[in-house]
Amino acid sequence: MEKCKVIAITNQKGGVGKTTTTVNLGVGLVTAGKKVLLVDADPQGSLTVSLGVKNPDALDVSLSSLMQSVMEDERLSGNAIIKHKEGVDLLPSNIELSGIETGLFNVMSREYVLKNAIEGMKQNYDYILIDCMPSLGMMTINALVAADSVIIPSQPNFLSTKGLNLLLRSISKIKRQINPRLKIDGILLTMVDNRTNNAKTIISSLRSTVGENIRVFRSEIPFSVRAAECSLYGESIFSHDRSGRVAAAYAALTKEVTLIEERAKNRSGSDRVR
Repeated sequence: MEKCKVIAITNQKGGVGKTTTTVNLGVGLVTAGKKVLLVDADPQGSLTVSLGVKNPDALDVSLSSLMQSVMEDERLSGNAIIKHKEGVDLLPSNIELSGIETGLFNVMSREYVLKNAIEGMKQNYDYILIDCMPSLGMMTINALVAADSVIIPSQPNFLSTKGLNLLLRSISKIKRQINPRLKIDGILLTMVDNRTNNAKTIISSLRSTVGENIRVFRSEIPFSVRAAECSLYGESIFSHDRSGRVAAAYAALTKEVTLIEERAKNRSGSDRVR
């Protein structure tokens, strides 16, 4: 791989479509010819379950095993990666990860444990997407330190947008103090119901205010019962409802995300020529 890009998909508010976005953007990137690893950094294991692992707590090896081996400076025995039928690889999670997060407080360089855990995997992938837990705790900090960039899913409602400032401040702080390369790829509007005036007003306001400094993706993910059904079948929206509006929206998002990376490579290439 020429260079692997690590993207943290995060928002401290739950239920905004982080896991759905991780799955569907990941499969979208695979469809575009990229090699993709999805990392479940949430002890609830929502990403793991969404990709068809019915009992994550029964897994012998998971992200917690990998992070534990880094914390103890030991070699991991066994392979934690699970291959999914739609082409993405999964680094799964389970409830053991909550114990790892607690244990991080007593570890040297605790913010870098996840980064060190996935460092050796980057050579095998074009993209690594990290599905973060709904908090600004130590696991999310680890994800932001490991990441090159951030995608922020947010519903167009008052409570979701109200929490954006806190998240943006946290990202800014990590960029200043720990991870200077960290960038925000953009805010992704999810579960959008354009039939309501409230949603239209919030979207318009967000694009005109926050959108001056931070990209708000043109792609908006519509609210859909079909999208919610995907996790029951352990598949992406591209398998479950390929011709639907949500699949079209995630296909458009995939193009936006790859375009960001292409432009970044072109800029760095022109800088080297100078």
